[in-house]
Amino acid sequence: MDVPHQWWRDAVVYQIYPRSFSDGTGDGVGDLAGIRSRLGYLRTLGVDAVWLTPWYRSPMVDGGYDVADYRAIDPLFGGLDDAEALIADAHEHDLRVIIDLVPNHTSDQHAWFGEALAAAPGSPERDRYMFRPGRAAGEPPNDWRSVFGGPAWTQLPDGEWYLHLFAPQQPDLNWQNPEVRTEFTDILRFWLDRGVDGFRIDVAHGLVKADGLPDLGTDHEDLIEPPDRTDHPHWDHPDVHEIYREWRRVAQEYGPDRIFVAEAWVARPDRLARYVRPDELHTAFNFDFLRCSWQASSFRAVIDSSLRTLGAVGAPATWVLSNHDVTRHVTRYGRPHTRGTGPQHEPREPADRALGTRRARAALLLMLALPGGVYLYQGEELGLEEVEDLPAELLQDPTWHRSGHTVRGRDGCRVPLPWEGAASPFGFSPGGVEPWLPQPAHWRDLSVAAQTDKPDSMLTLYRDALKTRRHHKALGDGDLTWLDSPPETLLFRREPDLLCAVNLGSTDWTLPVHNRVVLASEPLRDQKLAPDTAAWLAT
Repeated sequence: MDVPHQWWRDAVVYQIYPRSFSDGTGDGVGDLAGIRSRLGYLRTLGVDAVWLTPWYRSPMVDGGYDVADYRAIDPLFGGLDDAEALIADAHEHDLRVIIDLVPNHTSDQHAWFGEALAAAPGSPERDRYMFRPGRAAGEPPNDWRSVFGGPAWTQLPDGEWYLHLFAPQQPDLNWQNPEVRTEFTDILRFWLDRGVDGFRIDVAHGLVKADGLPDLGTDHEDLIEPPDRTDHPHWDHPDVHEIYREWRRVAQEYGPDRIFVAEAWVARPDRLARYVRPDELHTAFNFDFLRCSWQASSFRAVIDSSLRTLGAVGAPATWVLSNHDVTRHVTRYGRPHTRGTGPQHEPREPADRALGTRRARAALLLMLALPGGVYLYQGEELGLEEVEDLPAELLQDPTWHRSGHTVRGRDGCRVPLPWEGAASPFGFSPGGVEPWLPQPAHWRDLSVAAQTDKPDSMLTLYRDALKTRRHHKALGDGDLTWLDSPPETLLFRREPDLLCAVNLGSTDWTLPVHNRVVLASEPLRDQKLAPDTAAWLAT
């Protein structure tokens, strides 16, 4: 009996940050109307699905990850009718739709939190969240810190404290409370009934906290880095897995094609594999691949460990180079001496944009040749870089404010896309309305229109590579075989007849015997692969 194809095992998913993708209503902010108007572009690009960051009603303290109503669309983006129309239109374009789910915390404007503030300590309303008395006058319940900087506790006038592992406007829910669990299974069904194809789970390694809320200790870890410990009091708690088993059962009520994607920030691949066991979530982001330094040994180690550990539980690997939380990889790869994953950690070493672009082209061919699924972040197909000179008064990331204006945060990777034209807003908004964050003037050369007819553009490379991946029998789900190659190079076979060669070194590499070049990140010279380039070879 044939096993039905599981679309998520080798899907190419395109991440949309709605505020910055396309503005359809002319207010300078991206919205659902803008996304609907660009679905043809996405289909032509060659992706299989879109993932939208939160579109729910929100005060937008953290870009929508502070949800006030999980069943309503924020007016900034449209309404529920617009969401339903977008889902239907996407399906007409053969695009699946994955939406963000934010279960670790709500907004402080959520009805539940308002009820909690109005209720007395110890009440059922407060039990939906993590309210606790302080240890002493003016001292919080423990030493936990917020990911965005500062303490993870805020005190109320009545003396109680509430937990917020992110901003104070994002109070953590109490996942030991059955009412919370019931509410979220109902939210899942609400959106599954409207046709969404899956959910990306924000902070999937969070939710459950250790009994007694013990201290982290005097040695506070960097909360941006995944903790390499199994007894962490608020990350990667073992009880979180029962929640995901319940959610998997809910998704199965709607058929085998509805899926979950975990954002699980854990230290080791074997810990990540626990989230994608057969009765839990379907896939998980591979942050280790994103974090790799530009070294052959680093990439090979991550590829091997990812395929081995995820394969052991029957789950596909996923690969990603950028997202809405980290420095764009054109900029990261343009800093040859740094490894940081995001604006919070990136030394301010000037980036070489030409070098970063060259490496980004090679990284694309490496990523698309690997077995498993792929996640693209809007604008990477245009070769956009991190915008690091945004005026301070325009920065909106909570990290900027919580750090006392010392860490700029993530706004630089969220600048609105350039679509066409010689000047801002480059087709992002109708009528020339300026976008909510300013675009660099040189993006006129990186717009969709500017790159569409250029055979050597980044956009053309993405379209060609995605088309080849979709139709080539060797690419997508499956296995790979490593072949011998010189130091600082990678060479592997995808059966039956494709080689992927990547040169991460500083000298030319004479390629192995092959029949023809299927695709290359840069033109070959005398069958030699130049430094920081890659090629797919037919054998």
